[in-house]
Amino acid sequence: MVIIEYKKGRVKKKQAGFHEGQKVALLISARTRMGFIAVINGTRKGILYKNEVFQPLKIGQEIDGFIRKVRDDKKIDLCLQKPGYNAIDAMSRKIMDKLRQQGGFIAVTDKSRPKVVADLFGVSKKTYKKAIGNLYKKRLITLEKNGIRLQDSEVVKGKSE
Repeated sequence: MVIIEYKKGRVKKKQAGFHEGQKVALLISARTRMGFIAVINGTRKGILYKNEVFQPLKIGQEIDGFIRKVRDDKKIDLCLQKPGYNAIDAMSRKIMDKLRQQGGFIAVTDKSRPKVVADLFGVSKKTYKKAIGNLYKKRLITLEKNGIRLQDSEVVKGKSE
C-alpha cells in the first residue's frame, strides 16, 4: 500500500508502515560490504551503512534504531542516531555533560580526526561539528585551538545541579 501526501503542490509517495524518523527495534542479521542488514520490528529488512555506524555491532544483536529513509525502490535505509535536528540537540546535551564531567574542557575540536570523535561520542564528525556549532551560537562554549571549553557560568551551573 502506498500513501500519497500532498504538500505545497508536490506529490510525495510514502511507504505505508514505516516513516522517516520512526524509532524501530533492529535485529542485526548480516554484514555486507556496504554495512549491516537488520530486521526491522521483526517484519522487513533494511540497511545500516557502515560509514554511519560508530559502535561495534554483532550478528544477532538487538538494538534500537531509526528509519532514515524509505526509498522509491521500497528499500529502507536505517540509522542508529535520531535523524534530523533532534540528533544535534541530543548530541549537544551529550557534549555539555561530557564537558561538565571533564571540568569544563575537552581536547576535541572541529579539526579532530573522525575516529577520535566517534570513539568519544559515538557519532560522525559532521554531527559533532553541527552540535558544537549549535552550542557556540548559544554562547554555551568557547572554541579554543586545542579543544572546547564551557563558559564559566555553565561550569558553575553544572556543579550545582
